[in-house]
Amino acid sequence: MDKAQELEWLEAQKIVISADLVAVAKRQLHFLAAVDRNRCLYDGPILERAIYRYKACWLPLLAKHAESLVVEGPLVVPLDCEWIWHCHRLNPVQYKRDCEQFYGQILDNQNVISILEGTSKQKTSEIWGKLFPEEPYELDFSIPNSENTAENLPEAIENIRYDLVSAVKRQSSFFFQVSSPSMRDDCFLKGAVARYKGFLYLIKRNMERSIRRFCVPTYDIDLIWHTHQLQPISYCKDLVEVLGKVLEHDDMDSDRSKGQKLDVGFSETTKQWEETFGWRYWRAGAMYRGNAPSPVTVIPWPSSYVNKNVIPCSEYQKDLHLSPKKLVEVNLEIVGIRNLPDGHKGNLFVSFSKSQPDIFFNTSRTLCISSECGEKHVSFFQCEPNGELMFALISYSPSYLPISRRSKTMGMVSISLQDLLEPDSKLSVEKWFELTPNSGISLHIAVSFSVPALTPHVLHVIRSRPFSADICYFPLAGRGQQLRRWTCVVDCTASEIMSLQMRNTIKAEGRKREVVGVLGWSGETRVLAEFVGEGWTVTNSSWFLHLEKKSSHDGHIVELRGDRPVKLFPGRKLEYELKCRHGHKNEKDFMTLVGFSMEDPYGKAVALFNLKSGLLKVNEDWFVLPGIVLAFLLSDMLRKKDIIVPSPSEEVSR
Repeated sequence: MDKAQELEWLEAQKIVISADLVAVAKRQLHFLAAVDRNRCLYDGPILERAIYRYKACWLPLLAKHAESLVVEGPLVVPLDCEWIWHCHRLNPVQYKRDCEQFYGQILDNQNVISILEGTSKQKTSEIWGKLFPEEPYELDFSIPNSENTAENLPEAIENIRYDLVSAVKRQSSFFFQVSSPSMRDDCFLKGAVARYKGFLYLIKRNMERSIRRFCVPTYDIDLIWHTHQLQPISYCKDLVEVLGKVLEHDDMDSDRSKGQKLDVGFSETTKQWEETFGWRYWRAGAMYRGNAPSPVTVIPWPSSYVNKNVIPCSEYQKDLHLSPKKLVEVNLEIVGIRNLPDGHKGNLFVSFSKSQPDIFFNTSRTLCISSECGEKHVSFFQCEPNGELMFALISYSPSYLPISRRSKTMGMVSISLQDLLEPDSKLSVEKWFELTPNSGISLHIAVSFSVPALTPHVLHVIRSRPFSADICYFPLAGRGQQLRRWTCVVDCTASEIMSLQMRNTIKAEGRKREVVGVLGWSGETRVLAEFVGEGWTVTNSSWFLHLEKKSSHDGHIVELRGDRPVKLFPGRKLEYELKCRHGHKNEKDFMTLVGFSMEDPYGKAVALFNLKSGLLKVNEDWFVLPGIVLAFLLSDMLRKKDIIVPSPSEEVSR
């Protein structure tokens, strides 16, 4: 950032926003998560009913409340009405027009709170009941769809003609894009507010210069933009002051393919931003995440069958001594180079690696220098937030030279990952770094990090001897002959945490099959699971492994019943789903374990098991021990052909 660019940025930060956008953004994320747990609000009869209630009940009640407070204290908006109101306000020009046409003023959210905030809703419920005695205050999402059809609604309300169904569908995927841990971090959100002001400043400059440009925000900016629009009076006032008009929010385009409106707009916005402010426009944790994963079910798990409480770690899990690790997403660009020696010839690129390799980033990679190659090159990767990023400038000479003289290291530099994650670093750095030894050459390096998040536990299930031609675990070195029938579980450092064995025992009640585990640290032997009836119980817990006897409606093949039900699906599902279908032939090697709860009624991937390599990734601590036991039992079931894993084609046809 040169002096002129710094002044431009400071000028952008003078834009006044008359709302606390950080606090409101966090409330918005909480609200969007609640809507996502009730996906009937995205489509179908419940959505139609919600739109009717919004038009016929909520807006008239809000208008009365704006004229003279109808209740003491805040008005509490029902969840379904708040969702439709949310989507309506995200077209601020249309919302302003509708409110002024039918109610004579912009209906604001001042003195209105969400039903999710826990404040008493009794007074709002009472006034609602007096005004709309035929319509319940809260919509019951569990009522059968047939009772919520359009035929059962009173006479349609025609005062608002804006297509709210389409508006809802456009917004239904937004939560996935902004649901990363970074979006809930105060430091990240404060940076997003500053970037939003920069975004508005670019639009202002375009208007002053009569430049027609479709400016496209990154998702951190878009979250703050949405947050601002949800404060209608503040948004209109602030934008008129900055731009002289209320800024439209065009969310009609979703085609991101090359050459289309979104792609061209984003490229032009990126170029303008970087020329104006001298900072990279991309930001780790704020970029497009791709399409939302395909659901494993469209029917939410009944809340009466799941436990809302977090399942505590058992004594076994504490004894496993699994140390938590953190992960960051990194965006990296080598922007430019200066002070090259006179007469230098050869192609330049930068090799980068980590001083402390980890399971996510354990090799060196290369990256072109954007200014040298004439186009932007950005590397996206994940790593643990420790050690240093190490950069080496490489000059590659023409092929007519001997191989030993073609590649030459012209200098090196390193950046501490710990320093970049300090609060005052703002999770990014962009500056010129002088290379060492004293070459005089400098690299313009831009690095951005997401907020550190806990990584999955990465374990390997290892058998001492292959048991199938198709499923072959790598051998366990250093084990004695007496343990050839045991299965070992090791962590990502190859430290043994547990050994397991299936055995038959004779007890007073008869012959028993059980899984025995030896804890790696203490050497203590414990019974982990017993076969009872038609399934397995995990000892000292409510978990019961049930094998499906026939095809299930959603495609799962095994169910682990307990306080929090878990189903096992063939292939990679939810966040493990492949973004492209290349290599789909290997899908038969994977199984995804999906947990259901009141917080995740449509399922959340809690573990992934690779049947061929024995790799087990466990996302949540409470599932480590059940996951290990289940992986071991699955291996045994596959060996005995007690379960058949559908092929990818069978999975699709289902």
